Amino acid sequence: MAFVIDSISPKRSLSDRLRAAARGAFRRASDHYMYHRTIRELQALDARTLADLGLNRSAIRSAARETVYGHQD
Repeated sequence: MAFVIDSISPKRSLSDRLRAAARGAFRRASDHYMYHRTIRELQALDARTLADLGLNRSAIRSAARETVYGHQD
């Protein structure tokens, strides 16, 4: 036997939707900034320091993406 639960979500006002969109845009911009800042900081390190961190130059972008966004591509 299957059950269907129909929940009616309250309508969000325009101002709530705009606020949510602004928060999302700010979060994406902040993440983008942190991603590029992490890349710049890792690129400034010498090869020995990168090796101490377990990284090489080719892994910098991947490490920055994982650090900021929490996943690898």
